[in-house]
Amino acid sequence: MTYTNKMETDQNKFLKTGTTTIGIVCKDGIVIGADKRATAGNLIVDAQAEKVHDIGNEMAITIAGMVSDAQLLTKLIKAEIKIKDMRTLRKTTVKEASNLLAGIVYGNIRRMSMVPGVTHFLLGGKDNTGYHLYDIFPDGSITHIDKFIASGSGSVIAYGVLETQWKPNLSIDEGMKLLAKSVNAAIQRDSASGNGLDIVTIDAKGLRFAVRKQTKVSVEL
Repeated sequence: MTYTNKMETDQNKFLKTGTTTIGIVCKDGIVIGADKRATAGNLIVDAQAEKVHDIGNEMAITIAGMVSDAQLLTKLIKAEIKIKDMRTLRKTTVKEASNLLAGIVYGNIRRMSMVPGVTHFLLGGKDNTGYHLYDIFPDGSITHIDKFIASGSGSVIAYGVLETQWKPNLSIDEGMKLLAKSVNAAIQRDSASGNGLDIVTIDAKGLRFAVRKQTKVSVEL
């Protein structure tokens, strides 16, 4: 994730995203996760950033892009899901939640502003139709994912691991190990990714934060 730097005048610099977020479809559920570093240019602003969020109804999202927009849109989608649940007297499905979020993202990028917000979400969840994973791109487009997806500046590195080691019928445990290996690969080469790993699993037991690991950047003797 990236914080905006008011001292920068080049608009392209505002649009840079720095993170590695990953979603993997397994035979018995969904695994999503992300690193924990948030940056502003070359500065590490937050080494404990929360990039994986529970949005209710056994659904979770990962966030990438501009921090302020990502945080605000996360609050909005949580509220929209609760409102829809109350209006329809049933739980919002994963597809409905993804479409709601995609609509919000579309409106955000199209707003009249000198520096439009750029956000990229992965949304995974469980409903009465099964397990689903969606990619909500910064332009508001939405894609249903049947294997795996990565976003952020470290995604090009993570994809190398995912493409070679993903296989059909992965278990949740195997998916967690593959996600960790992919994020670790990105951390080794992407300066905007690092400082730890959060992983959420969604399976028959529900949603849980399976991994919350912080790593040190200093060397102790």
